[in-house]
Amino acid sequence: MREPRLYTTSADYAYQELRHRIITKQLKPGQRLPEVNIAVQMGVSRTPVREALRRLASEGLVIIIPNSGARLAAPTVREIEDTFLVREQLECLAIRLASERIGDRHLRRLEEALVEEARAIEERDLETYLEVNEAFHKAVADASGNRVLAEYVENILARTNAYVVFYDPFYQNETTPTVDSHKEILVALRAHDSEKSVRLMKRHLKESISGLSRIVED
Repeated sequence: MREPRLYTTSADYAYQELRHRIITKQLKPGQRLPEVNIAVQMGVSRTPVREALRRLASEGLVIIIPNSGARLAAPTVREIEDTFLVREQLECLAIRLASERIGDRHLRRLEEALVEEARAIEERDLETYLEVNEAFHKAVADASGNRVLAEYVENILARTNAYVVFYDPFYQNETTPTVDSHKEILVALRAHDSEKSVRLMKRHLKESISGLSRIVED
């Protein structure tokens, strides 16, 4: 069951509500998102809706076309593969650096993310799953000690999460994800095993892109 959220602004409310509708597949890839209609449905003005759409566009979930309006993104296989190629390079660099300097604070963050991730999978909660999955990868990037790299990783995570939202069959029992890959990565990081950490991250991301590509092609 979705827990009620506290919203600081109308734009935050519009963003969270639209994102929830996208993640729960109430909206479909390529669907038009008219500002006026959304504003009326949510009981807010067009300004916070416009701000929410811009924020979703920065995450790769929405495309804003000048003089035409906004629509939900519909990424192609090529776009997904290109994005994951960039993500692989960034995250492999991040985990190589992290494996050399990771300490107790970041290891605890990773452990906590694993617990929350397992709970989200068990409860079939895609929103929470995406948040804690992202938290795990952000913690690895933060542990690298390179702030610029961590920012790039955060940006690419938001974009690839959009592909999971559109195409990953999370709600189908036979395709339930697991935390096994993340557990292996954590063990390698705790041992400060640089080569193994990089190898596991690369395998983890290749498995992710392989699954998404097959679904889009079908």
